[in-house]
Amino acid sequence: MVTNAFTWVFLLALGLASATRLWLALRQIRHVRAHRDAVPSTFAEAIPLPAHQKAADYTVAKEQLGILDTLLDAAIVLAFTLGGVLQWLIDQWALFFPIQSLWHGAAIIVTVILLRSALGLPLTLYRIFVIEEQFGFNRMTWKLFLADLAKTLGLAIVLGAPLLLAILWLASAAGKYWWFYAWILLTAYSIFLHIVIPTFISPLFNKFSPIKDADLAERIERLLSRCGFRSRGLYVMDGSKRSAHGNAYFTGLGASKRIVLFDTLVSRLQPPEIEAVLAHELGHYKLRHITKALILRSALSLLFLFVLGFLVDQQWFYEGLGVRTITFPTALVLFLLAAPAFMFVLEPLMSLYSRKNEFEADRYAVSHAEASELVTALVKLYKDNAATLTPDPLHSAFYDSHPPAATRIARLRTT
Repeated sequence: MVTNAFTWVFLLALGLASATRLWLALRQIRHVRAHRDAVPSTFAEAIPLPAHQKAADYTVAKEQLGILDTLLDAAIVLAFTLGGVLQWLIDQWALFFPIQSLWHGAAIIVTVILLRSALGLPLTLYRIFVIEEQFGFNRMTWKLFLADLAKTLGLAIVLGAPLLLAILWLASAAGKYWWFYAWILLTAYSIFLHIVIPTFISPLFNKFSPIKDADLAERIERLLSRCGFRSRGLYVMDGSKRSAHGNAYFTGLGASKRIVLFDTLVSRLQPPEIEAVLAHELGHYKLRHITKALILRSALSLLFLFVLGFLVDQQWFYEGLGVRTITFPTALVLFLLAAPAFMFVLEPLMSLYSRKNEFEADRYAVSHAEASELVTALVKLYKDNAATLTPDPLHSAFYDSHPPAATRIARLRTT
């Protein structure tokens, strides 16, 4: 293995990112355990102590699994790079395809994706069939899990393979500015997915039905009218066949946009509470949070492709990560393996931006629905989903896409 300055920069970045993740996880575990035996005063009347303790134990179990995931991910990245696994795969596939060929590159990328997925599968299974089962949330069966896995693999082949081949072809045939053409392709592809997923892909995994409760449907129609929102429909999704968690979300673009409620949420909340939750989701749309997120992701992908376009011809980049074969597919795999360690510092900024959007959507919601109904709905969801009410402040600031429960409820009560 050839070692250069970039090797040490990479090891430092990976070590700092992994160590920070472990430190934050341990802080979260200590903080949640320390507040396990007392319900915060904000929620004392609505959430009993056993439910609060269940949420604490659930949070700790997930964090402990997260520690294993962090260690496993770091080990996989090191094995593929400095450990020589990627170079070995390159050499093995060279026995079947010329190294500079499109098919050799595709084989390398697909093999790495499959291996990483397979190595992470045990933790996924443990999360679903042990942790989620232990806390009463799992509804997934082995048959359904395997069916989902098969469908996901099929979609990856049908939708992902052509995209991969197109990018590999652009990198070899489009000249110096291939990265810009690849960005245009990826942006168009992302928009395409946002259009087709609600109508064609999501129904492969779940059943979507119109709301049957006439009173609820009428209430929601009035809300949509007040908000000036038109969509292809409002649906209830059979989320209960996989999990007892409840949720709602907005999906799609243009004519394909729709609002989806989990059946678990509909069964637990009263119509005025559901109306308030929907007003929050509509706030994301009316405030253009979804469009802004698409633009932000597109801008970041342009930046990443530009950096990749520079790195693809830099020998020190390959050698620093334990690879001697200089090709675009190799550079792409190395970039995808190494980049998360360097982009780790962006995570709290993205979380802060997301929490800002959540506060804005809450303000929109209370201008079209009752703030008290949104508060009671959120409290019910915190309780039913076993969301911790006492997260570690630093852990929350770094990771949480939604504001801490106490902070969010306090703002709503003073609105």
